[in-house]
Amino acid sequence: MGAWEFYITTLVVYFAIDVLSAYSLNLQFGYGGIINLSFIIFQAMGAYVASVVTLGPDTGAGAFQSYIGGMSLPFPLPLVLATLAGGALALVVGLFGLRRMRKDYQAAVLLIVSLIAWQVVSSDVKLFNGSNGLTGIGRPLGTTLPLSSLGYQWVYVVWTLVICGAVYLLLRWLAASPWGRALRAMRDQEDAAISLGINVTALRLQVFVIGGLIAGLSGGLLVEYIGAWSPGAWGYAETFVIFTAMFVGGIRNWWGVVLGTALVPIIFLELPRFLPPIGYPGLIDSIEWIVIGLMWMASLLLRPQGIIPEKRNVVEPGNFDAVLRGRRIGRGRLGVRAMAKAEAQ
Repeated sequence: MGAWEFYITTLVVYFAIDVLSAYSLNLQFGYGGIINLSFIIFQAMGAYVASVVTLGPDTGAGAFQSYIGGMSLPFPLPLVLATLAGGALALVVGLFGLRRMRKDYQAAVLLIVSLIAWQVVSSDVKLFNGSNGLTGIGRPLGTTLPLSSLGYQWVYVVWTLVICGAVYLLLRWLAASPWGRALRAMRDQEDAAISLGINVTALRLQVFVIGGLIAGLSGGLLVEYIGAWSPGAWGYAETFVIFTAMFVGGIRNWWGVVLGTALVPIIFLELPRFLPPIGYPGLIDSIEWIVIGLMWMASLLLRPQGIIPEKRNVVEPGNFDAVLRGRRIGRGRLGVRAMAKAEAQ
């Protein structure tokens, strides 16, 4: 029973972290229309930062590995810094990778950025110990809480679920706000949004940074749980798993991405563990990626809205007339202010 309980709690932790990843991409792509194929580098940034501010100097207990920084900050500072690091990297990448260009070009640029980042981190040993990665990262409050190994597992389950719930409430509030409606306008009709006075460049950068913050948070939570991180853990293919989960569950629907995360990276990728070995070693892993690609294509062909589609936005009748009056005033500042005032009522 203890082994099964340990396995189940581990799955729940992975599920919560994958949900955070899906939330990040759903905000960026589902609401902002940004095809972020470099998502994994922001999660990796959070993981690396949380690691180097936890391990201490590389001349002490971590002398067998080389890395920048090297501090021993108390909980929860490593997680906070991991979150900020993901947002800071998103700001830098967004300033150069989200310029006014077609969305498919943006996706190509972001994918290239992720490949370059992977090569740099793998090759530079002094940065984060190269391709060997970092290990020996202690769990937060692991020596402070008087708990057994299994008891700590349940504490970490609650901790990740609480964070996941808090992020959900924040994103739901943002999506329902005027800022969220501006996001959807930019996603669906960018030219019309520009004509209404919406600064789509700033808006796109804002949603990209918020997604980067959530990605950094997920990376910090993951590395504090598994205690190690290496370039082999953040290949670009990991991003496609999250995208598949979003499309299967329901893009632009927060509960839909939760369902998709439960189906694709958790249930589907775990089921082969219980199958008898067939063929040569690694055959099942290869088949998994083929099936993931087929699932993505099937969802796009058969049910592009996903299992749980996006909810339609309904405008209150009382506010609709005010919005129309704002549009009749003009497309400049006066019109935008009138529409904002009407939406705030």
